[in-house]
Amino acid sequence: MNKLLYYILSLAFVFGCSETWAGNPDRQGEAGAPELLMNPWARSAGLHTMSTSMITGAEAMRLNIAGLARINKTEIILANTNYLSGTDIQFNALGLAQKIGENSALGISLMAIDFGEIPVTTADLPGGTGATFKPRYFNIGLGFSHIFENKVSVGVLVRSVTEGIEDVTASAIALDAGVQYVTGEKDNFKFGISLRNVGGRMEFKGEGLADEVLTDPFDNPERPRVLNQRVTAFELQSVLNIGLSYDFYVSGDNRVTALGNYTSNAFSEDQIGMGLEFSFKDLVMLRGAYKLDFSEFDSGLIENKPLYTGLSLGATLNVPVSKEENAPRLAFDYAYRTTRVFSGTHNFSLRINI
Repeated sequence: MNKLLYYILSLAFVFGCSETWAGNPDRQGEAGAPELLMNPWARSAGLHTMSTSMITGAEAMRLNIAGLARINKTEIILANTNYLSGTDIQFNALGLAQKIGENSALGISLMAIDFGEIPVTTADLPGGTGATFKPRYFNIGLGFSHIFENKVSVGVLVRSVTEGIEDVTASAIALDAGVQYVTGEKDNFKFGISLRNVGGRMEFKGEGLADEVLTDPFDNPERPRVLNQRVTAFELQSVLNIGLSYDFYVSGDNRVTALGNYTSNAFSEDQIGMGLEFSFKDLVMLRGAYKLDFSEFDSGLIENKPLYTGLSLGATLNVPVSKEENAPRLAFDYAYRTTRVFSGTHNFSLRINI
């Protein structure tokens, strides 16, 4: 077990220090599929998606898949996010985690973005044709996690990513991997590493990229030539997260958790942040976090700043459905994150733990 932890820490150090993973603002804009970095789950969003070391259950499939197996038996999550309030963009998500045996779990997560109806415009009708279209952004992930001796858990996830409109689409397969290490008298200390969105390049294809043109004045206008436009493939938004947390227990079941997290972005500046979560008898939880981008220390243009920095806040009401000792619980989560533009993002989640 000690050797496994040693290899994990060594791997994190190598990735974190390499030029490939070090924050590189010069590569900003070269990657696509930004939805892979969007977090629909309110509980972890309230900590600015920095709970790499302590995240558990179905939510772990969006941050650190190693936490998937740290559930009692079954967890179901439904979530809705009001993305960048004022834009009418929303995304909905569903997550399911199921324990397999004593130490393993399988999970599935789905997320779809709703952009609403967008007017169709053309070169001839820039004011609109009267028709509308809806972009389709959808991804589905299948994950597996296993716990070794209740101390180290590892996990891997495969995610299918699809973007498109009616006649143009792009798709790719992305991989996530992660590890969590827990120790202490009451499992107080937690450490986590996750590597996310590693996969092939995406490229848009479809009939929408084909144009009918007359390349010669003597061409038959009833039989134009079809020319396919060239498009450039783009990479996925790969990130490496390294986090730690510590639980302080006060007055019995009351808990205060302090956490820190470092995110190494392959296509933008790195980020660092800290957060606190207070739990009252595992019934009511309040949390908040602050995240900084390394560009905050530069005098660059505001347009180059990341969307999410600054403050995030969240709350949870976690209610048992009966008075039995290990009764199923119904939890309501809410989170608010400040954004560089518009009026922030609101997350709402409903969790069922059986």
